[in-house]
Amino acid sequence: MGHDEAIARAAVLRPIAEIAAKAGIPDTALEPYGRLKAKVSLDFAAEASRRPEGALVLVSGISPTPAGEGKTTTTIGLGDALNQLGTKTMICLREPSLGPCFGIKGGATGGGRAQVGPMDQINLHFTGDFHAITSAHNLLAAMLDNSLFWDNPLEIDPRRIRWRRVMDMNDRALRAIVNGLGGVSNGAPREDGFDITVASEVMAIFCLARDLDDLQARLGRIVVAERRDGSAVTARDLKADGAMAALLRDALAPNLVQTLEGSPALVHGGPFANIAHGCNSVIATRLGLTLADVVVTEAGFGADLGGEKFLDIKCRQAGLKPACSVIVATIRALKMHGGVAKDALGAPDVAAVLKGAANLLRHIENMRKFGLPVVVALNAFTSDTPEEQQALTDLLAPMGVTLVPCTHWADGAAGALELARAVNARIAEGQADFAPIYADDLSLTDKIETIAREIYGAAGIDVAPAAAKRLAAITAAGFGHLPICIAKTQYSFSADPTLLGAPTGHRLPVREVRLAAGAGFVVVLAGTIMTMPGLPRVPAAERIGLDAEGQIIGLF
Repeated sequence: MGHDEAIARAAVLRPIAEIAAKAGIPDTALEPYGRLKAKVSLDFAAEASRRPEGALVLVSGISPTPAGEGKTTTTIGLGDALNQLGTKTMICLREPSLGPCFGIKGGATGGGRAQVGPMDQINLHFTGDFHAITSAHNLLAAMLDNSLFWDNPLEIDPRRIRWRRVMDMNDRALRAIVNGLGGVSNGAPREDGFDITVASEVMAIFCLARDLDDLQARLGRIVVAERRDGSAVTARDLKADGAMAALLRDALAPNLVQTLEGSPALVHGGPFANIAHGCNSVIATRLGLTLADVVVTEAGFGADLGGEKFLDIKCRQAGLKPACSVIVATIRALKMHGGVAKDALGAPDVAAVLKGAANLLRHIENMRKFGLPVVVALNAFTSDTPEEQQALTDLLAPMGVTLVPCTHWADGAAGALELARAVNARIAEGQADFAPIYADDLSLTDKIETIAREIYGAAGIDVAPAAAKRLAAITAAGFGHLPICIAKTQYSFSADPTLLGAPTGHRLPVREVRLAAGAGFVVVLAGTIMTMPGLPRVPAAERIGLDAEGQIIGLF
């Protein structure tokens, strides 16, 4: 059993009603899912929305490396530390996907003494939200093919079907398939494919909807196909939006759990940040803001992906205004960005740290472009040396950026108290002047180029002819005002995962464009990114199982 797993197993979690009471949620607003987790009613969330809101803190990270950064762990540790200081704090996280749990990344509930629990339940089926999202998505796919089978009354062009199927698992064999085989009773054969559930537009809608009415309205606007004349066919045209909303009704209520130190946490929704918009639900975030003085929320992968999408998509749509940004880094990861191999990271190397810090500096600069003050959380490892930490402190000091070494993985809240004090200080200064990086009325192409140049440090973009044609069609259909969600590798500012550090002069290759009219953004696929991941050579699933007592093991 691993160290993280042993800590999670030994933790004594409180009944969820006690955690709810601490957060100001009455027992009448809880729908318990066992003893340790519950949903918070949408009626209570709507009622609470009339209260004043607290401060919103965004936690993101440097570009991820195999050395690990600890963004979720830091989010949890910071929330615990703020609560220990007497700042009433709610933690808002995304739900883990089964894809990474059984693939390469493992679970997503933090680590060490900075975890949310019950770890095994959250990492696996939790409250069934992802299953509901998968079912709603695939119901729409089934109704689309059913309409084609029964004489195609909507005159759908089978060559222009945009709606793929989904499942919450990494399965590369399903990326491109042919369905409808087996004769006339099974429909007409056509090309199709699967994405992972976290890339589904239904997931994005789920996370961006304000309430049930907004949810159904957004579902109805999903464009699933086109007619031969080029006009759009929507989920509402198929009369699927009502049944989809019914499948999602219970799931839309936020999930309440706790950290190992008893801090309340809302864990709800889970779009990936490399192929989707990478943030938890608006409903959960807004509920947290009305219940706490501070909400600490994470956005997936680096600040160039989840952070940018949180600010340009979620905050734009929901009217959120963050007060502070925390960027998580490690000495080990900075060494990798500085060119050190993974198996040599234990050796002191100040020069490599400073070279790799170019990646951190660009993320800091990017967050400042959105008008946010920045604190850098240095997730400490025992291999770090005082000289390496001091070199990084000296590098950031002239920029007015505080570097705070943290040991929350080993020490829990006590290891993040200085980080919590630094965050409280930034909030109290009131220096945030948030604004998205581009305006709504900029063209779709110019929005893509703005992100590429301003956030990725690219020299420009190269749009494939088919993608350019699709951008023109989306604009002509009246969707040119929407924000952009770029799907690209998380490992680099560029579309090439091998270009570490802070590359310049590269160009962003735009190969495909997808309209997400219900979610309210345009998805841009750059480089070789896939919306259905594959399993690695040795998947994490191989080490997961049950012990002699029936306990789940191997999730870390």
